[in-house]
Amino acid sequence: MYGEKYQVNTQPYTRRTVAKQGSYLEARSKEPPEAMCIAAWIWQAHPQHQLLLLLNRDEFHSRPTKAVGWWGEGSMKILGGRDVLGGGTWMGSTKDGRLAFLTNVLEPDAMPGARTRGDLPLRFLQGNKSPLEVATEVAKEADEYNGFNLILADLTRNVMVYVSNRPKGQPATIQLVSPGLHVLSNARLDSPWQKAIRLGKNFREFIRKHGDDEVEAKDIADRLMTDTTRADKDRLPNTGCDPNWEHGLSSIFIEVQTDEGLYGTRSTAVLSVNYDGEASLYEKYLESGIWKNHTVHYQIELPMRT
Repeated sequence: MYGEKYQVNTQPYTRRTVAKQGSYLEARSKEPPEAMCIAAWIWQAHPQHQLLLLLNRDEFHSRPTKAVGWWGEGSMKILGGRDVLGGGTWMGSTKDGRLAFLTNVLEPDAMPGARTRGDLPLRFLQGNKSPLEVATEVAKEADEYNGFNLILADLTRNVMVYVSNRPKGQPATIQLVSPGLHVLSNARLDSPWQKAIRLGKNFREFIRKHGDDEVEAKDIADRLMTDTTRADKDRLPNTGCDPNWEHGLSSIFIEVQTDEGLYGTRSTAVLSVNYDGEASLYEKYLESGIWKNHTVHYQIELPMRT
């Protein structure tokens, strides 16, 4: 959790000095680029919001993607974006207070034939099991997926759970998420990667500046999630990936030219939920080379109080 001092929930990553090399355009890293994403959120620690979530989704600009909207059938409708090729999502929510979002773990070698990680949020959103029950099921099958970080929350019961299948060779992690400010990039929850530290610091300062006042989703997105500052090369995490690829991914907002085409941030989402269940999801997204935005408002169906 991020407090007055940056707190670390996992073992720190080792640092190494990266030899000076050419740009990523000149490098030929062995790993294929994949959706990365970064998220920051305040959970049960804001005077106006039960949850205030910011999320950037990073992917090839050419990969077919549907913008945030309602999809599914009957009572199982999900609000979220959708990956057209894989059929899954990186973030989704429902009117009964379910929320799930996902980031991938940055690592050098992808497992061929692995199950698609975009289905992980759907396992929770399309069912009626608790976050902990679904996390336990996912943990049992964790070795069938490439590296992932998954957040599952039931906003009607104030429960949020984190599950990850990394580090490799260790049992999957299941952890209740405590109230406060958290950042999830492409390592474990609240790992001290430079862009995670930067986003957490900027988010905390933004909230302090506004005090108890309501904040505009567009303002948050524009001020916090468009940061293209990259980490110093000698402070990159030791993931085993090509250092130039690591460096290209080290900013909050990403834009990297690769042999396969332009890769980077495709959408920014801001989800706000107040304590009465009023929710709004703002999305700024790239479509055919043009940035667009829209907002979806909905009401979470809170359980009857006795």
